Amino acid sequence: MRVKMSSIHVIDPAAAFDFYTGTLGFEPLMVLPEYNLFIVQAPNIPDGPGLLLEPSDHPVAEAYRTGVYGMGLPAVVLGVDDVQAEMERLSALGVRFTGPPSTDAMGTQAVFDDGCGNYIQLHQD
Repeated sequence: MRVKMSSIHVIDPAAAFDFYTGTLGFEPLMVLPEYNLFIVQAPNIPDGPGLLLEPSDHPVAEAYRTGVYGMGLPAVVLGVDDVQAEMERLSALGVRFTGPPSTDAMGTQAVFDDGCGNYIQLHQD
């Protein structure tokens, strides 16, 4: 058993698609703009899980998204080889981080705002 797809609620799926592909480097997996359906996946992992950029247009979904965001909690954790290098790359592209990277027993992490209604955590083992 493995994760096939997961989702993240976003304010605007098309704008999120542009950010996740153009800035973060994800690859399109399925794009059906007429259905407001945008799914991306990590590059170089053809059988990897998809990430559905889910419209947050249902009241329950929007309450969840705004609640998680309001508490400053990351909606998803993305693994990277080097948090500091990725933070520098993304910062140069205008991505806003909530603070400097931190390291603890779990690894190194940094959190940024995806501009689509979520905080995203980068994590390095």
